[in-house]
Amino acid sequence: MATYLTQEGYNKKMQELAELEAQRPAVKQAIAEARDKGDLSENAEYDAAKEAQGMLEMKIAKLKELVASARIIDDSKLNTEEVQLLNKVTIKNVSNGMTMTYTIVTENEANLREQKISSTTPIAKALIGHKVGDVVKVQVPAGIVDFEIIKIEI
Repeated sequence: MATYLTQEGYNKKMQELAELEAQRPAVKQAIAEARDKGDLSENAEYDAAKEAQGMLEMKIAKLKELVASARIIDDSKLNTEEVQLLNKVTIKNVSNGMTMTYTIVTENEANLREQKISSTTPIAKALIGHKVGDVVKVQVPAGIVDFEIIKIEI
């Protein structure tokens, strides 16, 4: 199954992979130091170091799998006619007038602190395919909210 990423998202995953791989020598050193402390059957430090190594290798394997199946999204094909993946969308809550701006990204790149929401969220799903001026109904935990699309940018 392909994983869709922006070039920025792909670069972040590759950097994260390099950082995790750089931790390998330290983990191996911790295992060696714990092994030197004697009886392995009752050595909590050794068990903890081996568990840390297992977790690290699992994270590395998952990231390698993700980048191996990654497909980079060509942002030169983006437009602002209607909401689509990688668009920056400004919406207004019709009932209270509050405006918000989100960039719709793939699930792997979602980060609410950066105003990047996954295309699988209820808001993004409701917005995709609509144009500026459209009012869309979004099912949120508090009920149904109407949002007007104010602006679509790349």
